[in-house]
Amino acid sequence: MLTIQGGQSGKYCDGLSRRSFLQIGSLAMGGIALPQLLQAEAAAGASAQRQKAIIMVYLPGGPSHTDMYDIKEDAPKEYRGDFSAIDTNVRGIRICEHFPRVARMFDKFVAIRSTVGQFEDHNPFDCMTGRTRQRPMPAGGWPSIGAVMGKLQGGGLHGTPAYIDLNGQAVGPGFLGTPYKAFAPSGEGRTDLSLNGITVDRLEDRKGLLKSFDQMRRDVDNSRKMDGFDAFNQQAFGVMTSTRLLDALDLKKEDPKVLERYKTNGDVVQSFCTARRLVEAGARFVSLAWGGWDTHGNNFGQLKNQLPQLDTGLSALVGDLADRSMLNDVTVVVWGEFGRTPRVNAGAGRDHWPRVMGTLMAGGGMKTGQVVGATDREGGEANDRPVHIQEIFATMYRNIGINVNTVAIPDLNGRPQFLVDGGRQPLAELV
Repeated sequence: MLTIQGGQSGKYCDGLSRRSFLQIGSLAMGGIALPQLLQAEAAAGASAQRQKAIIMVYLPGGPSHTDMYDIKEDAPKEYRGDFSAIDTNVRGIRICEHFPRVARMFDKFVAIRSTVGQFEDHNPFDCMTGRTRQRPMPAGGWPSIGAVMGKLQGGGLHGTPAYIDLNGQAVGPGFLGTPYKAFAPSGEGRTDLSLNGITVDRLEDRKGLLKSFDQMRRDVDNSRKMDGFDAFNQQAFGVMTSTRLLDALDLKKEDPKVLERYKTNGDVVQSFCTARRLVEAGARFVSLAWGGWDTHGNNFGQLKNQLPQLDTGLSALVGDLADRSMLNDVTVVVWGEFGRTPRVNAGAGRDHWPRVMGTLMAGGGMKTGQVVGATDREGGEANDRPVHIQEIFATMYRNIGINVNTVAIPDLNGRPQFLVDGGRQPLAELV
């Protein structure tokens, strides 16, 4: 087994670590180490297709919705806080002063100010599955949207894994099983993507040998547990004989002029560029956890530092996708676990507020340049067009060509499970 860690460190208010560790199995033959976190290869001829994809920017800790895309300019000071609003390039829409770049291109974004249905839980589960861990789940648990995409649509193009987790914050495959786990190419795990001096011919010999051993095990496997391993074995050899994934992860191969768009005071927002490079290389779903947003104290000081960097990363990502004619095919969603209290606390912070949160979206062929929903004067309740988190999931699925009304996947007990609860539909305002 190999353990690699994500890019986040520190702790939430509840003592849970934001550093995520992933244990990944390896296929070890002739010195080759390869994660058993991969999925099925793209179908034959898929390289000629125009692939749909999702980039999820997850803001761990729960970002303050009323200090980002839902500034309460008319609220009392103890609710309004320290930030002012500025005009965007869409008449009548104003957002936080620390998003000047996003504001100048807001016609490519949509702000959902009334997202509901999440739970007070420092965990990406809600954002990755559209469900909550606090309610009964099918055997094996709910799969993440990235795992579902891999199951229904197959592996990514060019040997690239369908589901990639950049920062160790991905949710598992649930009842879909090991072949649909996220691939996390962080830290030393990148060495698993090379052949380490072994030729392709020798690799093919080992592939044949592995197939023989698998067939022997399969002959005595009455439980059919071996069937699931075909997916990641096939993808494993595809990844190692292709340079697409390694090249996408190497920002030294990016045009310096393009990379400059992603730079701010530090280089952390370059991970947004990596996300674009990964979907361009063939990934179907890329999750990117960025920053720390559990601002019980010094909310405005922390956000004053982070919001300009997020502004740079998001504006560069969406602008880059547009310049490459990819924006209609790639859906970008930005959110965290929940919102934060409308009233500023004694420590100049905001506490957990699961009753409503904000969501920012772009791309996917959606009708952008608008705001959907509204909260009340203080930002505590969704008083106009509450948007359930599963409606956003239904919209994302629709954007990539999956119909939530007809598609169901059998769980471990053979029961068909729909991707969202009955009645949840894509947002009519966006499609």
